[in-house]
Amino acid sequence: MQGICNGSNMKAIKSVANITRNDIGEFLHVAAKIPLRPEFREFSPEEANESLMELKARKIRGSKVLRLE
Repeated sequence: MQGICNGSNMKAIKSVANITRNDIGEFLHVAAKIPLRPEFREFSPEEANESLMELKARKIRGSKVLRLE
C-alpha cells in the first residue's frame, strides 16, 4: 500500500480492513477536500500493556498505534 507524504516524513497506511488499494485512493482523494483530522496515540513497545488496558477499559478516542521502530 502506498504512503502519504506529510512534510518530510513518509507515513504508511496499513489496515486489517477488507479494502482495496483503489478504495484507499478514492478515500484519500475525498479526504484531501475536507478538514479531516484523524486522532491517534502512539505507544512504544514498553507501553503496549497500557494501550491494551485502555482498550479494555474503553478509554479510546481515535486509534492506538504501537510503534516498533
